[in-house]
Amino acid sequence: MNIAPYRFQQGRISRSPRARRQRAAAASLASGVAVTAAVAVVFGVVLGAGRAETSPLLAGFGARSYAPGQVAVLDIGGGATNRATLQLFQAGASGTPGPAAAPGWDKHTFGKPVTAPQQVRRPSGSERWIVHIRLGSNWPSGAYVARLSWGPHADYAPFVLRPSRLGDAPVLVVEPINTWHAYDDVDGDSWYLDPAVHVIDLTHPFAASRVNGKPVPAGLPEQFQRFDVGFLRWYWHSGYRADFISDDDLERISSARQLSGYRLIVFAGHEEYVTSHTFDLATAYRNDGGNLAFLSANNFFYKVKVSGNTMTGRIPWRNAGRPEAALVGAQYAGWNEGNYPNRPYRITNTAAAPWLFEGTGLHDGSSVGNYGIEVDEPSSASPPHTHVLAVIPNELGPGKPAEMTIYTRGRSTVFDAGAINFEASAHWPALSRFFSNLWSHLSGETSDT
Repeated sequence: MNIAPYRFQQGRISRSPRARRQRAAAASLASGVAVTAAVAVVFGVVLGAGRAETSPLLAGFGARSYAPGQVAVLDIGGGATNRATLQLFQAGASGTPGPAAAPGWDKHTFGKPVTAPQQVRRPSGSERWIVHIRLGSNWPSGAYVARLSWGPHADYAPFVLRPSRLGDAPVLVVEPINTWHAYDDVDGDSWYLDPAVHVIDLTHPFAASRVNGKPVPAGLPEQFQRFDVGFLRWYWHSGYRADFISDDDLERISSARQLSGYRLIVFAGHEEYVTSHTFDLATAYRNDGGNLAFLSANNFFYKVKVSGNTMTGRIPWRNAGRPEAALVGAQYAGWNEGNYPNRPYRITNTAAAPWLFEGTGLHDGSSVGNYGIEVDEPSSASPPHTHVLAVIPNELGPGKPAEMTIYTRGRSTVFDAGAINFEASAHWPALSRFFSNLWSHLSGETSDT
């Protein structure tokens, strides 16, 4: 989001002095999921006694992604409780509440439980403790969360379960971990709190409020909970299968040749902060005939550098001579500044991609959904024959629409949703067929449902 920092309305949540995650694997773990409380490192701030029952735990994983069968390391600090119940969930997989929902599903992430609840204890006299979790070797790639609960309280920690090897599925989904951290307010190092902040600590857990002070479930990235979960609810019940990776994993892929097994790469979330390597990789993949789908808005906007556990930046790509519309098809046009409400898309050009609207009941002149917040529109840098499929006229004021686009370049097709919250509606009955059409056509994958 290209905006001035918000005025933060709540006290910063501190974890200082900062700790690097403990990454030692457990020496011995029982079969299935083994949870072991290890010796803790003593550091951090001690919260006041008056907040003993309400002080939040702050938990985060030692890595942004893991492979099936690995030992994940969960670092827990803060709070005053000395015990909690730990359980892992497959985010979005429980679907819709009701008889079909998985027993024990998590209401904030629509998560399907993949482990049984287990008790963990803080070592006596310690501020922080470390928990080791053996991940299932047969768990499907996707977005997962750990939930720590005590009394009426809960804290979460997300991670991506990457595939054991690339290319087993026809589609690759990239989770925007960099953006999640750019908006995180732990230790006040969000780029949306203080213009003096230049370095983002990617080891931080996630706080319990947005950068404007409004609450979110503790430990969940705001945009993950508000937007990504809707896409995941559609995905897990679509019958399609994909490999999921984090921004970190994409950074480790050396060339587009390693992505040749995928017919489609989906940037499902708000992929605002990307490195030169990621921009080069996505461009080369498209130039080699790969398809891209951007299900949010304001993608590939800021150029950043990631080194180890820190992210620095930020320079708008278009200011660096590389406008994002040349890849995405459209580019960030603005945000609602708290003044403009979400409104429906109006379909304007089904002829540009008739396969996308097949069976949806949508036609030119139809209205669907309720979108806004941040929006895209084509620019002079957009590839030739970029077509506008749908419009929210004057979404950000007179002459400032939101526009959904599509273009083809050689064998490649690139779709851009044009509104930051579009992915959140993937599971809506009015749009689930639209998402299925997009997925099937660009990936060649047939749903098994």
